[in-house]
Amino acid sequence: MHDVSDPSADNETPSYEHARDELATIVVALEGGGQTLEQALVLWERGEMLAAICQSWLDNARERLEIVRASQTEGAPSDPIRDS
Repeated sequence: MHDVSDPSADNETPSYEHARDELATIVVALEGGGQTLEQALVLWERGEMLAAICQSWLDNARERLEIVRASQTEGAPSDPIRDS
């Protein structure tokens, strides 16, 4: 089973930009209609998967930023003006 919690761990997982662009294309297709019910369901399922991949990329990016911010805060020298 595919784990989308770390999108960079799988070479088959599309980049955030690729997943986002494909998701946008699917949304346009579904909004335009013209598919059979089965085709629409397949598109919907693919869209749900792509949305999860995008969310995973965003969550991972947020976590990385929080780690960097925390390391900068921990290693920052104290401010003598604020400390007095």
